[in-house]
Amino acid sequence: MSKIITDKLIEEKLKEKGLSMYDQVDNSLAKLQNHYDFELTDSYNRTPDYSIFAESTADGYEVWVATSGDGRNICINEDVYYYENDLGDALYNAMFDGYNELIYVDDLEAYYVQDAIEMAWESFIADMIDEVENELIEQGYEREEQAEVA
Repeated sequence: MSKIITDKLIEEKLKEKGLSMYDQVDNSLAKLQNHYDFELTDSYNRTPDYSIFAESTADGYEVWVATSGDGRNICINEDVYYYENDLGDALYNAMFDGYNELIYVDDLEAYYVQDAIEMAWESFIADMIDEVENELIEQGYEREEQAEVA
């Protein structure tokens, strides 16, 4: 009788690591920052590697800027957004870039920040599930579909 990898077993192994594939943990941002080696801050006291902030246009409209660096070299075509809800993808990509150790956002409570954290959390948990499955396979476990074929 072979040992089979089940969702229950994966969840047990994730719980041992302080994680869950079903629930986002309280300190999810801290775990993401630690694992992917970035810091998300709303404090502009150091030079950030990536910045997201609001700006006003000459005619009084508000736009958002998401750019590499501290915002001094903005490319209008690539870095300026009309809608705040489009910033979640930009922030998510910045988190996983690998070059952005310090990411500045002017409002940590904004919806796009929470959206990016949720997307990043889903990617993180998928990576952790793969890691747990690989550890179990090394211990002699088989995936359910492999056990059925044998």
